[in-house]
Amino acid sequence: MELRNEDITVDLDNYSENMDLGDLFEKDAPVEIEVGSGKGTFLLNQARLHGDINYLGIEWANKYYKLSVDRMRRWGMRNVRVLRTDARDFIGRYVPDESVQAFHIYFPDPWPKARHNKRRFFQRENILQVHRILKAGGQLRTATDHAEYYEAMREVMFGDGVVTPLFEEIEFHALDAANEGEWVGSNFERKYIEEGRTINTLAFAKKG
Repeated sequence: MELRNEDITVDLDNYSENMDLGDLFEKDAPVEIEVGSGKGTFLLNQARLHGDINYLGIEWANKYYKLSVDRMRRWGMRNVRVLRTDARDFIGRYVPDESVQAFHIYFPDPWPKARHNKRRFFQRENILQVHRILKAGGQLRTATDHAEYYEAMREVMFGDGVVTPLFEEIEFHALDAANEGEWVGSNFERKYIEEGRTINTLAFAKKG
């Protein structure tokens, strides 16, 4: 049966807090979440290569959200769902403990003005929520072109007495969705590489 856009989208009005992520998908499989999925380039290409994994993309910008949903429908991506919501709220309220295999956050908004830094995703509270939802050994993976935000990420992951003991740094291997010379294979990454920007990556596994 041909997919409809409604088959790709997630309406949280239909779900209670602490939901079973498996209810979003047609088949039971490990779940990976991407925050800031944009137009869905990484999500689409990674999911095409890994039909044995369910992918949930979270995107706040309505224009990109709609583009991504339509793209997944056209490609018949039955192992992808796309959600438009605030990622912090969704993760904190709806995602159960130890229910996610990997958490991807690529080229997040750096909120460069000092007064806006508190909006960055890489804050202690958010990373503790990521730790809570990851399965033992589950991965947190990120990439950014913004040097100052990269240092702020490192400060959270390596310099926070609460967060640091919970994760083990691991090597960031290029993802299957990436082309030669890329790490991730997202639209933003390809744009930034063309502009000659340095891409910094980090990857961690949940201990225990």
